[in-house]
Amino acid sequence: MRITLAEEIMLLSLDGASGAVRERQSVSWAVAGGLLLELVLAERVAVTGQYLAPAGTTPTGDPLLDGRVRLIEAWLRGRDKRRVTDWLTKDRTPSLGAAFDSLRGRGLVAGEQHRAPGAAPVGRRPGTDGSYEGALRARLAAVVLDGAEPDTRTAGLIALIHSARLHGLAFPDLPARQVAPRLAETAAGHWASERVRTAIRDTQAAMAAVTLVTAAGTVL
Repeated sequence: MRITLAEEIMLLSLDGASGAVRERQSVSWAVAGGLLLELVLAERVAVTGQYLAPAGTTPTGDPLLDGRVRLIEAWLRGRDKRRVTDWLTKDRTPSLGAAFDSLRGRGLVAGEQHRAPGAAPVGRRPGTDGSYEGALRARLAAVVLDGAEPDTRTAGLIALIHSARLHGLAFPDLPARQVAPRLAETAAGHWASERVRTAIRDTQAAMAAVTLVTAAGTVL
């Protein structure tokens, strides 16, 4: 089973005991950014500088991603492009619920979301199968702690973790200063093709822009 980058972020964020989404604000940006990065890598949308534009409508075969393509098409309202930061701001809360629902549909988490309409999920029952999360954490550790060469998806995930400063979710037993340099090196993408490097760089830049504005208390 291969799940999306956004779902992997969600798995890392869900507390095993209480089911709460830890570091929810940062996670929401990372989940929205993960969905966007997937669509850019799949060539369904394009991010060029500050703008988001459609790039293809052929289904990816993943309901979570195809649903986002339809939402982006509706949001564009026939325009050629709109600001990517506006999309991330709009999608950050809905994307949490969508990623959770997708994980539940795959059988990787169980139970109902505890949330008000339009709000982010705040809890769940323990997952039905912890093997995927264990494999995910082992994959991250192999690259960040053991120096293994990342594949495209693992490097993209690491870039999202690094951009959203979610070091503590990925490596809860280690101080950020121990893992941050390798996360940054991997996120820089020297191992990847130019297209992948550009996709990761542009997604990171958009995430950085919206998180900086949010931290400053400014509404986009």
